[in-house]
Amino acid sequence: MPPYINRKKSLPPIIGIVALSAILLVIISLRYWWAGAIGALLLVIFVVLFLNSQKDRMREIEKYISTLSHRVKKVGEEALLDMPIGVMLFNEDYIIEWSNSYMASRLNEPSLVGRSLYEVAESLIPSLQQEKESEIITLNERKYRVLLKIEERLLYFFDVTEEIETMKRYQDERQVIATILLDNYDDATQGMNDQTKSELNSTVTALLNNWALEHGIFLKRTSSDRFIILFNEKTLHELEQDKFSILDVVRETTAKQHVPLTLSIGVGLGVSDFPELGSLSQSSLDLALGRGGDQVAMKLPNGKLKFYGGKTNPMEKRTRVRARVISHALKDLILGSDKVIIMGHKFPDLDAIGASIGVRKAAEMNGKEGYIVIDFNEIDTSVRRLLEELKNEPDLYSRFISPEDALEIATEGTLLVVVDTHKPSLVIEEKLLNKTDRVVVIDHHRRSEDFINKPLLVYMEPYASSTAELVTELLEYQPKSKKLHRLEATALLSGIIVDTKSFTLRTGSRTFDAASYLRARGADTVLVQSFMKEDIESYIKRAKLIETMEFYGNGVTIATGVENVVYSPVMIAQAADTLLTMDGVAASFVISKRAEEVVGISARSLGEVNVQVIMEMLGGGGHLTNAAAQLPGITVVEAELQLRQVLDEYFEGGQTS
Repeated sequence: MPPYINRKKSLPPIIGIVALSAILLVIISLRYWWAGAIGALLLVIFVVLFLNSQKDRMREIEKYISTLSHRVKKVGEEALLDMPIGVMLFNEDYIIEWSNSYMASRLNEPSLVGRSLYEVAESLIPSLQQEKESEIITLNERKYRVLLKIEERLLYFFDVTEEIETMKRYQDERQVIATILLDNYDDATQGMNDQTKSELNSTVTALLNNWALEHGIFLKRTSSDRFIILFNEKTLHELEQDKFSILDVVRETTAKQHVPLTLSIGVGLGVSDFPELGSLSQSSLDLALGRGGDQVAMKLPNGKLKFYGGKTNPMEKRTRVRARVISHALKDLILGSDKVIIMGHKFPDLDAIGASIGVRKAAEMNGKEGYIVIDFNEIDTSVRRLLEELKNEPDLYSRFISPEDALEIATEGTLLVVVDTHKPSLVIEEKLLNKTDRVVVIDHHRRSEDFINKPLLVYMEPYASSTAELVTELLEYQPKSKKLHRLEATALLSGIIVDTKSFTLRTGSRTFDAASYLRARGADTVLVQSFMKEDIESYIKRAKLIETMEFYGNGVTIATGVENVVYSPVMIAQAADTLLTMDGVAASFVISKRAEEVVGISARSLGEVNVQVIMEMLGGGGHLTNAAAQLPGITVVEAELQLRQVLDEYFEGGQTS
């Protein structure tokens, strides 16, 4: 390629040389005229030849530039029309004004000009309206990454089908480790003879082996009640589509042998490090057990959690040994703290308040001051009646403090006990969680994704009727220096009665043991009933709420409150309970305004419908038969639409969580 010469830069040196030569010739001519004449002639010849060569060189350069410009223009046109990248221009109405031939050929069209984007690539319209920079869409079974130039109304289509398929293949082949636990194996086989136990083991092992062979899973039994399984993410997707039916198969098969065993499975995935996979599997299993067992829990790479199963009511699996161990651990933590602060959930009910009073008593039994956090402006009628009764005991009533006072007195050495909830977003004062690292959680709800960070002690038993029941058992193993006061025992009993609907729901033998213990300490059942009374106005308001009931189907009813009327959490819960007593109702949902910009849903069932799973789909939680959710920033009508969509998914999808 000829070098590029700038005439303006080349000529000045030549002119200087010619001028210098002319001066020398003049000097020489003064002495030797003939030498000057010859020199002048030679100089003229040199200048003429140089100028001619410069003209020829410039013509070559101009010709080269002209040829190069033509080639670049031709290549640009061919690249625009034929390069393996789709190019498309559209107008304000999303009508295609021009596209290259590559894009038309990929869509099997002779021309796309004049066609609407709604017809050609409708999935792009939302991205254009939202002014996104890029989007991946599917056209004619091919994947394209589309770069959107909104101002120029220009689209570039890059075929990434092979790239996405390779990525999918990689993801499908990533390893997964899962741990299977027979939830109640020890209890179920206790007292069995060797032959019966061997038959049961053979049955369960055969079921799991057949299931593993069917899905290409490696299964290894590591102990009498534990298995390790290895597979890949493609198999995991198949198991998810099947809703982990092995849970139902094992439960139903063993139930026919009058030994109803259930499985819990913890899945670890999303990382390549095997020790980390094993750790994720174990923590997922712990989460499944914390939610009551008989289900699958998995931690996704993005930190989210997914659950399957959990269809059955949790069986009572906790033991008095565990209660004694937890009670002693709580005692040690109390003794090692300067004071104890107890906090329940927002808008506390009698269970939260009763449990708080019980934990405060445990602090007193160990010689430490205990304080109960409560927002006096956010309590229901039953709790207000309890507090009015407590005013007769100034020493006890003075232990109730506001969130602001709690923040002032809390120190790094303070023990914070959270009762009847484990979600940071639901506690009365979330700032308290950051004031101390010494946190204890006592709860009877199934564990959810949102959990208090790094508590020192966790006592979560979804098999218990109430948190008050758990706290009552813990009190039995505390020092006996301070006796339980009549009002303290009554508050704990009221928590049990409220959460069990007077011993009709979620009631086990341990529930009656706890109630008997409290009754022996002076708990007044008549006083409990007085706490739970409601006024005529509330009764009428609740009746009008129930009047809006409509049947969704499958024995499910939905009632909705007036759009701009705020109902208390207790009222919508009572309305849901009342609906459940109606003939033909298997589950009830009541929707109403809870506060400004917040809609609440209270859900109840008799056990056939897992309302906990349904509420978790809406960001809430609870139990199989008793759950709730709060939806901020929407109306009651919008909340009902969301609930109906979730119900459709629940009944069509086989009850997954």
